[in-house]
Amino acid sequence: MPSAKSMMQDLYFKKNSLVQTSVTEVECYICGRGLRDGCSISAKTLSNGMALFCELHYSLQ
Repeated sequence: MPSAKSMMQDLYFKKNSLVQTSVTEVECYICGRGLRDGCSISAKTLSNGMALFCELHYSLQ
């Protein structure tokens, strides 16, 4: 069984490394309802890209 020392790992991070992210609230492409409204949201790939739909509009596409 390996010792605790051999299981440790050193991590090194570059200083001043910039991480950029973007976050948007998920909502139905058609009606605008989202998780805040208690809807489940699913993504569907369409011919012109990907879109998010609620449980009501997912089956219509």
